[in-house]
Amino acid sequence: MSKPAFTISTDTSKLDVEMIHQFLSKESYWAKGRTRETVEISIKNSLCFGVYTQEQQIGFARVASDYAIFAWIMDVFVLPEYRGQGASKLLMQAVVNHEAFANLHRWGLMTHDAHTLYQQVGFQKLKNPEYFMEYLPEKK
Repeated sequence: MSKPAFTISTDTSKLDVEMIHQFLSKESYWAKGRTRETVEISIKNSLCFGVYTQEQQIGFARVASDYAIFAWIMDVFVLPEYRGQGASKLLMQAVVNHEAFANLHRWGLMTHDAHTLYQQVGFQKLKNPEYFMEYLPEKK
């Protein structure tokens, strides 16, 4: 059996927002319970990448950036039945090589279990983790 052909697009009109919301809110470890409204706002305010086989969306990633200095990658996933077939690597290569990000000085992301994927496109552990801070406001 041959691997399916995957394509990547940043055309937000092609995104299957229902599928994205369903995966993030029900299946991901990082966005459980995220509302549809929050997903829609995050898509509107990010450069989004869809992964498709034929016309069916099977993966997603979004990037928040100032397009000059920094970008943060979020909400990366490929549906379970398509994992291990190269879609994730193709997606991440498309993200880091996108022309909009050609002059960035730093990328960031967080992952619990996909270090190997991100290392394949150049990510590494923080050289100075003590420099980084975070603010986690209380949920209202």
